[in-house]
Amino acid sequence: MRIEDMVESQIIASVKSEEDLDSALKSNVNIVFLLTGNLLTAERYISQLRESGKYVFLHLDFIEGLSNSRSTISFIAEVWKPTGIITTKGNMIKFAKEMNLMTIQRIFLLDRSALYKGIEMVKSCNPDAVEIMPGIMPKIIDQLASELHYPIIVGGLVSEIQEVYDALKAGALAVSSGNPAMWNYEI
Repeated sequence: MRIEDMVESQIIASVKSEEDLDSALKSNVNIVFLLTGNLLTAERYISQLRESGKYVFLHLDFIEGLSNSRSTISFIAEVWKPTGIITTKGNMIKFAKEMNLMTIQRIFLLDRSALYKGIEMVKSCNPDAVEIMPGIMPKIIDQLASELHYPIIVGGLVSEIQEVYDALKAGALAVSSGNPAMWNYEI
């Protein structure tokens, strides 16, 4: 399955705290980026989300206690069983692909140099999708969508519904948001 085939709601819930987990479980979104948890809680969170019909992408850079190793990815794939992972680290994308996990490469666009380095990294890692931060740059979203030929997800600093529409019009597949109020929009 491709990530494009998974997207029903073009808003993706970025769950950043345990307190927001219940909101994500009850929301209209069908994809959740899990950015909270640790070695003791992540498996339970993933199971709860999967049982409620959500695709779960575990953000490796935010789960307390994980290392950047092939064995970490093997454990996640075999024991926790999320849909996939999100990370800024190219080597972890490669390991996850070897374990048949879907992958999302997160890149931060701070300046033009970061843009070009991000493009190079994405092309070398070949993720299933790219998450661009911040997500309020329609001109850059359009440029990346035409240059990368990967599904683009944007997030960060998106606070209004019009910004979501602008990102989608510029070529984003979906918008990730940590704001539970946005998780029930019908988009």
